[in-house]
Amino acid sequence: MSDVPERIRQQARLRAQGYCEYCLIHEDDTFLSHEVDHIIAGKHGGQTVLENLAWSCAICNGFKGSDIATLDPQTGKLARLFHPRMQQWKRHFRLIGARITPLTINGRATKRILRLNDANRIDERLMLIRLGRYPWG
Repeated sequence: MSDVPERIRQQARLRAQGYCEYCLIHEDDTFLSHEVDHIIAGKHGGQTVLENLAWSCAICNGFKGSDIATLDPQTGKLARLFHPRMQQWKRHFRLIGARITPLTINGRATKRILRLNDANRIDERLMLIRLGRYPWG
């Protein structure tokens, strides 16, 4: 059960227009329901307010968990994960074919932690692109 009040949950969903704010899959195209993600988890001081919430598919939310940073796979430096309220997706990622290609250190960190390009996720994205169901595809 979510600790997010239904009114705020629905505001987050409407703001995202039903799309996962990390991988961009629409909630109508998944078997598991999308969820509200605390961008900054409570254990890190994050609050349950709209400005700290992202609409997330269950896969992205499960991989992200309470993480807010990781080591950049390219430089080994500590890198924050992509923050949907403070950063624009198109500045940190590019869709090339069915792959989400990171453009920044935050993008690389997020791609790694959320496993955005695991084989099954690429296959799913490719199918949705072919059906015209994936943004920018």
